[in-house]
Amino acid sequence: MDALSHSGAIMKVKLLHDPNNKRSRGPRPTTRIPIRPRRRIPPAKFAVKSDAQKQDHRYYHHQEIDFSDPNWKPKFQRDFENRFRLPHLTDIFPDAPTIPSTFCLKMRTPVTGDFADWYPSDEKWHGYINNSDRVLLKVIHYSSPTSAGAECIDPDCTWVEQWVHRAGPREEIYFKPEEVKAAIVTCGGLCPGLNDVIRQVVITLEIYGVKKIVGIPFGYRGFSDNELTEMPLSRKVVQNVHLSGGSLLGVSRGGPGISEIVDSMEERGINMLFVLGGNGTHAGANAIHNEYSIQ
Repeated sequence: MDALSHSGAIMKVKLLHDPNNKRSRGPRPTTRIPIRPRRRIPPAKFAVKSDAQKQDHRYYHHQEIDFSDPNWKPKFQRDFENRFRLPHLTDIFPDAPTIPSTFCLKMRTPVTGDFADWYPSDEKWHGYINNSDRVLLKVIHYSSPTSAGAECIDPDCTWVEQWVHRAGPREEIYFKPEEVKAAIVTCGGLCPGLNDVIRQVVITLEIYGVKKIVGIPFGYRGFSDNELTEMPLSRKVVQNVHLSGGSLLGVSRGGPGISEIVDSMEERGINMLFVLGGNGTHAGANAIHNEYSIQ
């Protein structure tokens, strides 16, 4: 969860999103309506355009690969690492100061006290994640393209290791909990699990010692609509919210321009933003990140 310290000012929480599911969550009280089964649409895939298997639907990748090149495998791995590299606060502020993490899994209650001059640190607790830790993305080595569920990069199903960043708390963080005002926003359509994510973000922030946490109502529109006010969030507010469907904060599509969102965040004193949504939502989150990088 420690994208708090690893990703800088913005944490991106990506959820799968199904805008087509408009069925009711229960039968109507007096009418029985037959539900027509939904047709399963397979996910879009990208065919590798090799000379041997240009049209074979079993081989997928985002770009052309020259399999005649003996170094295609390390080139593919470098390209994968570059595409999945996570931005870090030190990319913009190389000399950003750090403090010992205020997070510990043994601590189940909010941090209390004044952190201005002293921060608790558990040096004997080996529960922190190193920034260089990686997780193997795919664990099955398919021996043939005809194996059940096989997704091969090349016609021979060559084993290629693909590594992604490991999530979790870091030993050092780049923010002082008492100076943070964190905001959470949910955008796009509804999907299962939104309230559960909101709950866990709030609880984890409190474990770090963050006390100012707010929810932005109805997506990015909440940054510009003067009739929509921030919702104060705390462990008490979100304790049982995961038992309800929908989103505690509400959702909407679209919203104001990036400059207007950034100006609103500045006026509100928000310096940590958690964005929950799909591809379009995170395109907006990336644009906010880039705008702050320029400033």
